[in-house]
This record gives sequence, C-alpha cells and structure tokens, in this order.
Amino acid sequence: MDIEKIKAIIEAILFTCGREVKISEFVSSLELDAKDVVNIIENMRQEYLQNSKGIEIIKINDAYQMCTKKEYYEYIYPILDKRSKPNLSNAALETLSIIAYNSGITRAEIEAIRGVSVDATIYKLLEYNLIQEAGRLDAPGRPTTYKTTDNFLKMFGLTSLDELPELPRYKMDENQQIVIDDLIEEKETEDIENKNEDEKGEEQK
Repeated sequence: MDIEKIKAIIEAILFTCGREVKISEFVSSLELDAKDVVNIIENMRQEYLQNSKGIEIIKINDAYQMCTKKEYYEYIYPILDKRSKPNLSNAALETLSIIAYNSGITRAEIEAIRGVSVDATIYKLLEYNLIQEAGRLDAPGRPTTYKTTDNFLKMFGLTSLDELPELPRYKMDENQQIVIDDLIEEKETEDIENKNEDEKGEEQK
C-alpha cells in the first residue's frame, strides 16, 4: 500500500475515534508490523509539528491520539466546553505526585508520607480521572491501591511516567517504589532537628 494512503488512513482513524488508539489496533486494521506503524506515525507527528497546524498527534504509552495543540486551548475552551477547569489544590498536587512516583500505593501509605488524611483528595483525583484503582494489596484488609491514568499523562504533557523528573533524594526499592519507612524516618529526623533549633533559639533569648 502507498505510504501516503497509509498516512491518510491513520489520520482518518485518529480523527474519527477521538481517543487513544492502541498500536495493536493500527496493526490489526492496516495489517502492518507494529514497528512499521510506529515509524509511520512518528513521521506524521514530526510533520504536524513542523507545519502550522492547529492539531498534533500525541503518544500516550502504547497508543496515539489526535488532539488540538495546547497553545490554542484558550480559543477552543469558551466555545465547546462550559465546564469548570479542574482546579487542583497544593494538597491534591502533592498526593498526585506521590501516586505518580509510586504506582500501586495505598491510601494509608500516602497518609504516612503526607501526615494527614487524604480521603477527600483521593475522591477528587478520581473524579477528575487523574488516578484510578490499580487493584488490592495482598495484606490484611486488602487495601485499594492507586495509580495515575492516561488522562494524567495528557494533562501534564507526558508520553509515559518514564518522563517524570527523577527524585534522587528518595531511596527506591527493587520495584522502583519509594521506600515509605525511609521517608517517615527522614521526616522524624527533620522534626527533631527543627525542635532542637527552636530550643536553642529560646535559650538565646
């Protein structure tokens, strides 16, 4: 099949679906190897970026989606969507960051890191479709675990969680998860140091 025709078909699929289309779906429809599909779509992505187009193709894990370029959001939003834009508080952003860097974490583990209840924050992040349930931990009570969604990647302009900035100050275990006990110990040490500084300040007065 002619390469330009393949591009036109891919473009039509992306436009019609209006969602993330998995590479496996393109493979099934076009009867091409996954490697060939990826190469063609990546070339299309560059073409869209180089031309003065209002749309682009973004990659989300093992899928692609056609969407408008973010710089035109302010012109599109007033016409098509009257819903309020998600407004994330600092608490929500902190909780979201913890989940993003430690996929499969439980509510109790998040609270151990933040030191406060996160029930309301978890509910809000679920409502905004930024996180989702990842399953249940094989532990007493079988607590629910959480992970970020593809919508999280799209909102923050990421292709995958691999693009998140590194956190060198936190120890990671063999599963690339933050070691909760070390974080708690670090916080306790910091609290003790702050308390000692306060006591010294009082003595000097």
